[in-house]
Amino acid sequence: MTASVNSEQRRTSSLYAVRFGARMCILKKNTSALRCLVLLLAVMLLPFLAGAQASKPPQTGPGDDYTLHMNVNLVILNATVLNRHNVPVSGLSKDDFRIYEDGVLQNIRYFSHDDIPIAAGIVVDNSASMAPKRDDVIAAALAFVRSSNPQDQMFVVNFNDHVSFGLPADVLFTNSHEQLQLALSGIRAIGETSLYDGVAAALDHLNLGNRDKKVLILISDGGDDASKHTMAQVIDMAQHSAAIIYTIGIFTGQDGDQNPSVLRRLAKETGGEAFFPESSNEITSICEEIARDIRSQYTLTYAPANALQDTRYRAIEVKASAPGRGRLSVRTRTGYFLPPSTPDSGSQGARP
Repeated sequence: MTASVNSEQRRTSSLYAVRFGARMCILKKNTSALRCLVLLLAVMLLPFLAGAQASKPPQTGPGDDYTLHMNVNLVILNATVLNRHNVPVSGLSKDDFRIYEDGVLQNIRYFSHDDIPIAAGIVVDNSASMAPKRDDVIAAALAFVRSSNPQDQMFVVNFNDHVSFGLPADVLFTNSHEQLQLALSGIRAIGETSLYDGVAAALDHLNLGNRDKKVLILISDGGDDASKHTMAQVIDMAQHSAAIIYTIGIFTGQDGDQNPSVLRRLAKETGGEAFFPESSNEITSICEEIARDIRSQYTLTYAPANALQDTRYRAIEVKASAPGRGRLSVRTRTGYFLPPSTPDSGSQGARP
């Protein structure tokens, strides 16, 4: 279903993509998220009003200054293509890709290889065992920040026994390097580890951003001994989310609660990558590599051939091939769940 409201300035408008579950709203960058949400709800009510309004043609007023497109069950994939030397591959075209959902070839609706703005959360373990590594972790996170797009929306989640947001309560996102440095360094490394709660809070917070591409970078030294959430719940949240999760596991021989398997699982399910440096001074180069990976990704969009509104998991496989490029591998999310038809928006984005 597509609804459009035109304006005289449409051709010169700069558009961003804002995703509500599996629905995408495209709006001018001077249009507020609240206004877009109101329009979104209006479009969702159109089927109920069709009988009363069928005889009335669409009307556009001279004061309209936005464009709205609604796509139901639109799947947006961010894919990294690597050659046999594990080096990112650029310069591919739409025809070089094949997308399969549950083994069925899909029709690619949209293709891009642009550096688009992202919403990104840096999720940092601040338990007591991280104290000796704090300086390296902060330096690494700031290296990622310096590689960001000026239009990125960024935030910080710190966790030990409890979860806290690094930015002030009235600042949901920022692209200020100074604010992000304060957010990363404003907490002491003490207490136990609530890793699952930290990831859950960050995934919820990403829903408040209006960038279609969403990323989390999780830096932790191991397992979890203080969360209210379970590993299964966080994996389920990741599978329902559009976020790409990159994980950096920092372990020592004394880390009795380390759990590299959950870090690998979170990355694999979402199309990210898990890193396990031998020492904490390698984290900066890893964060720079993650930034390059994000900026070199392809964006692929398709409407599933399976139009059923079921709740089962749908497996995704993306393949790429091009003459003279050799064997290529594609890293993207492994699948997804359709969002519920009436999501409980009241539980999203709440700060602990």
